[in-house]
Amino acid sequence: MRTILYTGKGGVGKTSVAAATALKAASSGKRVLVMSTDPAHSLSDAFDAPIGPDPKKMATGVWAQEMDHTSMIEENWSEIQAYVSTVFEWQGANTLAAEELAMLPGMDELFGLLMVRRHHQEAAYDALIVDAAPTGETLKLLSLPDQMNWYVEKLLPIQRRAAKLVRPFASRTKSLPPLPQDSVFAAGQRFYEAIAGVEEILTDRREASVRLVVNAEKMVVAEARRAYTYLNLYDYGVDAVVVNRLLPDSVKDPYFDQWREAQARHMRSIEESFSPIPILTARLFNREMFGLEALGALADDVFDGTDPLPMLFNGAAHDVVKTGSGYEVVFNLPLAEKREVDLSKRGAELFVRVGGYRRNILLPDSLARLAAAGASVEDGRLKVRLTDGS
Repeated sequence: MRTILYTGKGGVGKTSVAAATALKAASSGKRVLVMSTDPAHSLSDAFDAPIGPDPKKMATGVWAQEMDHTSMIEENWSEIQAYVSTVFEWQGANTLAAEELAMLPGMDELFGLLMVRRHHQEAAYDALIVDAAPTGETLKLLSLPDQMNWYVEKLLPIQRRAAKLVRPFASRTKSLPPLPQDSVFAAGQRFYEAIAGVEEILTDRREASVRLVVNAEKMVVAEARRAYTYLNLYDYGVDAVVVNRLLPDSVKDPYFDQWREAQARHMRSIEESFSPIPILTARLFNREMFGLEALGALADDVFDGTDPLPMLFNGAAHDVVKTGSGYEVVFNLPLAEKREVDLSKRGAELFVRVGGYRRNILLPDSLARLAAAGASVEDGRLKVRLTDGS
């Protein structure tokens, strides 16, 4: 199933672009679902019609869905939440406060993303268009499987065995917090496998891609540049950038001259920053973009008569290259600077940190024995040198 995830800074129009993409894709006879994971639920506003937690037909070949985050949390988190609540109650929190504290920030958006996996399993549609949360929240969610991997594979089994041994003794005293039952550990394992399944789908560059929606404004472009680097770090493919709300040539009023100059300047920056990724554009319309007619006009502007579903660009996030003295692991980290990059290696794992985000790369056996001899950043590529140390 072709999957396109739209994200961008809040207010740039990503929901409208996602809805417009679904309409355009369905015009060629495809069955398309557009799904919002954002708790703000702007998708119903874009279609100017109520949308619920079950897919609702909006037009020929187009269905829309807004997550019922409460039911998704109950389905995927209730057992873990119940245990964490008992720990907070043991510490003195009242029941209501304990239940609230047991919910991690960003859980709403996370469980919305789990629906991506379900729709892939059910395979009822030809394409899935995801209207994701704003960039910052989306990056945190997309990096979560990688962040959890070490804990789940290395630490969780040890904790599970330890809890089983200590539980009979802990139950006889009130000086220790309640220990999790084995079912809680099993629920945690299932939760990790579910979000890892989403990661597997969204990093499959044959079928899935991310599209960044921006306005030609300084702060918006700066955030998109950072997002592009971090998405490459975690191996999510970006196949297009959509620049929304550009002043059309028909606007001649001198009041907008400075806006036009600024947009032209930022467009040059966008083209320089994201090349060779395709840059799609949409003009600033003279009305609000809601309802099928307006969304259709937006789709025509963005895609200019072309099919929005094919992969518009494909490039690997990292590669392994043999050199005279060993190997180089090469990461495509466009826009990253050397001062932002921190590197370490332990055993078969290579740890790369760019800014506030970290990626753990499990090296193949042939490279695991090699030592990290240094790194360099050249033309948007991080090159990590691995040698035998001799």
